[in-house]
Amino acid sequence: MTKYRIKDAATLAEASYKAGRIVSPKIRVSLNHDDVQAHLLEGNILLLPGSNSVRDYLKFNLRPLRLGGKQIRLRDGDTEKGASGTRWHQGFLRYSKVIYDWLETENIRPNFIIGHSLGAAAAQILSKSYDTPAIGFAAPRPKRTRNRVVKDGRCLLLNRSDDIVPKVPSEFSHMGRATLFKTKVDKRFMAHAMPRYVAIVDEAVQAQKIPEIWG
Repeated sequence: MTKYRIKDAATLAEASYKAGRIVSPKIRVSLNHDDVQAHLLEGNILLLPGSNSVRDYLKFNLRPLRLGGKQIRLRDGDTEKGASGTRWHQGFLRYSKVIYDWLETENIRPNFIIGHSLGAAAAQILSKSYDTPAIGFAAPRPKRTRNRVVKDGRCLLLNRSDDIVPKVPSEFSHMGRATLFKTKVDKRFMAHAMPRYVAIVDEAVQAQKIPEIWG
């Protein structure tokens, strides 16, 4: 079973928006299709960037999601069943399926998944699909039911209290273990960016509020 240091996962999630900054582990192959981005690193680490700005995330109703010519909107009523029967937010599921289909084409099964923002939503769904551990930062809520589902516990989600994205969609819930960090200073729209999460993760690990390693 693959395990990963949470601080290293945060560093990779920050670097995922400028893939040229990723030195180790090296990128094996990347996806940029249908406005969906993903990187497969050495060791079969799946790295999923999302929207680094909460303004973009809200303004464009999940900005990247015009899949198959259909605009996917951030509404609680738009759900769809996955292959396992779990009911997911439709936009998050369709985004995840683009990544899943790409991995199937590449004949790759991820050993670990790291995601931020929209990438963290996909990380939760794909974690269940592959029964693979995942770490998500600034994670939206993809699961329609509030009950636990099979393979729910493979995810560790790290969210800031001043970030609005982990609170939406309001009628949905997170997978696995969701940790909310109460921040002393409200950064508002700036709270969603990965550099804000890198700082808070470092403090949380040192204070032993979260484990050093997940997997």
